[in-house]
Amino acid sequence: MDPVKSQRPTPKAQRMWLVAFGIWGLGFGIFAGAQGPTREEALAQVYPGAEIRAEQIFLTPAQVTEVAKRAGTDPASALVARYLAARNGQVIGRAYVDTHIVRTKRESLLISLDAQRRVMRIDVTAFLEPSEFRAPGPWLGQYRGRALDDDLAINRAIRPIAGATLTARAANTAVRRVLAIDEILHAAGDER
Repeated sequence: MDPVKSQRPTPKAQRMWLVAFGIWGLGFGIFAGAQGPTREEALAQVYPGAEIRAEQIFLTPAQVTEVAKRAGTDPASALVARYLAARNGQVIGRAYVDTHIVRTKRESLLISLDAQRRVMRIDVTAFLEPSEFRAPGPWLGQYRGRALDDDLAINRAIRPIAGATLTARAANTAVRRVLAIDEILHAAGDER
């Protein structure tokens, strides 16, 4: 038996490797396509020329309770990831990262607010559910200029997404949660 010949994969093994590699590549492509802009890219677009400072804030138990009351949902964690955008020492906006489960997998939204605590833009920075359930940009655009109020709800001021009800609910809940957190931190004077 020729030792070199015996180490070559059989045609069947070659086909199996090609199929496995193709499935891996397809999976990688779906995952890569599900990613949005990086946080840094999104922040640079929303707050051009601003100095961006990342911070982590721990909500007190009383603040967690107040967020739940205002938003209609508990915060996922007392730890809040926030970015402050400033020009000439003046805060011009804040952006929050909200990571949550849509159906069975995670989604991360970067929700950018202006100085009046209204939504400027929402960026999907990670979406691990199938891409057909991802909220399209025009749908997310309907949050622009919105503040926390009773009309900030699906089938009120916010249109639903056909075929992606869970995504719409998760995004709306995230926006309400972020706006409630921002209101509470603003009331506490936490805008260094």
